[in-house]
Amino acid sequence: MDDKNLMQNLLLLEKGCCELYMHGAVESANPNVLNAFSSAYDDSLSMQGEIFNKMAEKGWYNIAQVDQQKIDTLRNQYSTSQNQ
Repeated sequence: MDDKNLMQNLLLLEKGCCELYMHGAVESANPNVLNAFSSAYDDSLSMQGEIFNKMAEKGWYNIAQVDQQKIDTLRNQYSTSQNQ
């Protein structure tokens, strides 16, 4: 397994952890449990961001630039559909 595959796997695992912590926080009925899940979620998001940034630095995770017109079109499309 090369470094790129290892980092891809780490990123996927960290995204999965983020999802589990988020659901744990949403379903928490106790403030202490909510705080524990929220803290773990924040830490996991931070780690996910660090992994992503390292992958982007190495060119392993390409970030496509999007034309502002496409963004505006999508924004209008979704705002119109929510208003109906």
